[in-house]
Amino acid sequence: MRKMLLAALSRILQGPAAAGRTASRVMVASRNYGDFASEATFEIKKCDLHRLEAGPGTTAVMTREEGLQYYKTMQTIRRMELKSDQLYKQKIIRGFCHLYDGQEACCVGIEAAIKPTDHVITAYRAHGFTYTRGVPVREILAELTGRKGGCAKGKGGSMHMYTKNFYGGNGIVGAQVPLGAGIALACKYFGKNEICLALYGDGAANQGQIFETYNMAALWKLPCIFVCENNRYGMGTSVERAAASTDYYKRGYFIPGLRVDGMDILCVREAVKFAAEYCRSGNGPLVMELQTYRYHGHSMSDPGISYRTREEIQEVRSKSDPITLLKDRMVNNNLASVEELKEIDVAVRKEIEEAAQFATTDPEPPLEELGYHIYFNEPPFEVRGPNQWIKYKSVS
Repeated sequence: MRKMLLAALSRILQGPAAAGRTASRVMVASRNYGDFASEATFEIKKCDLHRLEAGPGTTAVMTREEGLQYYKTMQTIRRMELKSDQLYKQKIIRGFCHLYDGQEACCVGIEAAIKPTDHVITAYRAHGFTYTRGVPVREILAELTGRKGGCAKGKGGSMHMYTKNFYGGNGIVGAQVPLGAGIALACKYFGKNEICLALYGDGAANQGQIFETYNMAALWKLPCIFVCENNRYGMGTSVERAAASTDYYKRGYFIPGLRVDGMDILCVREAVKFAAEYCRSGNGPLVMELQTYRYHGHSMSDPGISYRTREEIQEVRSKSDPITLLKDRMVNNNLASVEELKEIDVAVRKEIEEAAQFATTDPEPPLEELGYHIYFNEPPFEVRGPNQWIKYKSVS
């Protein structure tokens, strides 16, 4: 009661001025919002083409709403990966952990160009795609810390995350590519007009199973986009030292290809739109190379500076950072203000901190659930443990 009386007295003493200030702030916010452009057209880098008469356009239209969404999504992935780095160094996250910061334009641009019913499968640098495919940050971080609330119930960790129409997160180098072709075969078999994007890195691009998959996909005209995320280093080996030909978009030879600026979200979006339409039209597969860069090392065990210089990393950050590029475009074309984007940054940091709090306090899965989720929608059965006398129950 006393607090209520003090608050009432404060309002009386302030008089109408306080209400006027509030109204003024609302009017200013409304006026600023109305001053923004609803959309803008941007020049984007021309894609290099292989066995294609025409490719994606060299201009892209982006609305204010799209720009704000792209910015928030990329910032969320960036902050999530930096938080993962921190938790790993605190030994809260253990085991394998491959971070995606620097490559955010790839996963966000891809998701902006495809449908939720389309399919994505990638390698072990999967946190960004897990988020863009719809998994909340708290479930991703909880999976990294091995907690029950993780998207794979704490059993998958960094390399094994899944959700609807997203098939991981695969730990064997290059093995996800033939799986992606199988998903594309299912798309064609069931006639759903869906496509599959099978992603791999430049380090996996020399795998024999990838070329076998190219052959089958071309023979059967599968609706598959093979996407090589070329971040210039396969573990600690530069592409020039590892590959006789670094034109990864031409590697399909008899399959058409595109080489795209993977640091520009609009380039990625427009190229994937083009490729998706190409595949949906019954033309068969297409190979796409996204030229990108990772800021961290290959994994958390790699400092990332024994085979490249700090100056090289800083140069990419200063000249080609995907978030900074988008931010500058939006501000310079009156799609957003610096202050508005700062507010998004603050909200993203708050979301990441709350997710990290959940990921460090949620309980670990109990031992009796070790055999759970082996099969989907099957009756319970027993699984043998390390010896014949130990049994675990498996529940779907």
